[in-house]
Parts: sequence; structure tokens; C-alpha cells
Amino acid sequence: MAQISCPNCGDRITPHSGVRMLTCPSCGTTLFHEDEAVRLAGEAGVMHDAPLLFGLGDRVRCAAGVFDVLGHARFSYGRGWWDEFWALDADGHPVWLSIDEGDVAVQRVIPEGRAPAIPKAPILGRTFSYDGMHFRVTEFDEATCLAIRGEFDEVLKVGETYNFVNALSVEGVLLSGEFWPGGHSWFAGEWIDPFEVTVESSR
Repeated sequence: MAQISCPNCGDRITPHSGVRMLTCPSCGTTLFHEDEAVRLAGEAGVMHDAPLLFGLGDRVRCAAGVFDVLGHARFSYGRGWWDEFWALDADGHPVWLSIDEGDVAVQRVIPEGRAPAIPKAPILGRTFSYDGMHFRVTEFDEATCLAIRGEFDEVLKVGETYNFVNALSVEGVLLSGEFWPGGHSWFAGEWIDPFEVTVESSR
């Protein structure tokens, strides 16, 4: 992995392969990293201390696999906030771990050509079929990025707002969709019992 220099403080950083965005561990500056170029990306936001099951640098073990946590993003919604963690699995593939009111979800991005053909956020209670399963939308809300720390394979911006939905199948498969002007993304995974999660802490 090649080193880069923070354009703000000059510290040397060694990002993981595929990382497009990161925060400098020395000064907290948010950086874009593309095509060997590094440039400032704006504010990292304020990550207020809160008790969390796991955090940056931890190794998480659960029924869905083993994951090394590299990035932490916090999002607000109507009732409070939740935390998203970008991680790599044992094979080096990206995955998102979520903690919301004590619940844990493990999800992976669905490639655009295989994602549900739903370009706009479906309303609460709507049912739809995908990959041979039937889903019902159980949550619909608006999210705003509050703060980011660590490394990510996509660009996140503090203050950016989008709509999101969560949908669940009778088989227990979790689908999440994110929708913003001109685009959308879908993620698939499952809810994990937090009591079945073990953490090797880096702290």
C-alpha cells in the first residue's frame, strides 16, 4: 500500500486499497484520494462520544463473518442518530456495519445491474419483490451526515442529506435503499443479534 501525504499537516498516511476518502489521523482533515492525487474534502464534523459496541480499528466477529473496521460515519434522523462503519471482511471485500439503537446490521452494496428496479424511495408499508423474495418497507426517513472518521471506498460529505428506506423479507433478509437527486444505491444483508457479536478492541 502506497503512502500519501496530508496536504494540511504533512503527515504520512498509508490508506487501504480502494479507499477514496479518509480523515488524517493526525489533524482530522478530510481528504479525497483518487488517481494518486490527494486533496482537501471539507469538514469531518463533530463525533460526540457515545457508548458503542465497536469502533475504528476493531475486529468484529459474528455469524455473518469477521470484519476489520476502517471507517466510522454518523447520521442523524428524526428520532436521533445511528452509526455506520465501513469495514473489510476476511477476503478484503467491503461491507457496512450499522448500529442503530443497539441493533446491528451487516450489509453489502448491491451492484447497480442487480439492484431492485426502484429508482425512487418507496413509501412506508409498500411491498415489492426482489431476487425471488417479497419485501415490505418497514422504515422511511431522511438522513443527514453528521461526522466521519477513518477510511471509506465512497465519498461522504458532512451535511449531505438523502432519503433512506429499510425493507425486510419473511426470510429475514434486510434491504436498504438510499436516494438522492440523480441517484440511488441499494444494500443487502441481515440483522445480527448484538449479544452474538464479539469484538477484538484496538483500544
